[in-house]
Amino acid sequence: MLYLVAPAGQGRDVYATLYAQKMFFLVTLQPRGALFEVIPYMDARHYAEKHLNLCRRDAPEELDGWQQLFKQTFI
Repeated sequence: MLYLVAPAGQGRDVYATLYAQKMFFLVTLQPRGALFEVIPYMDARHYAEKHLNLCRRDAPEELDGWQQLFKQTFI
């Protein structure tokens, strides 16, 4: 099972495994399914930090939820 860590833009999202939270995937939705790419911890964290910065600027009402998810996942 996977859970959403952060949107990555351009139709992509970062997911982590529910049981082994140190495995991250960049998932790209395509017309005929989804493409899964394993990415390193630091890349996943970079996408999540980038998303937090966007929320601070564009969607402050969503920031608390994303910050809590970031802390649970990366700290």
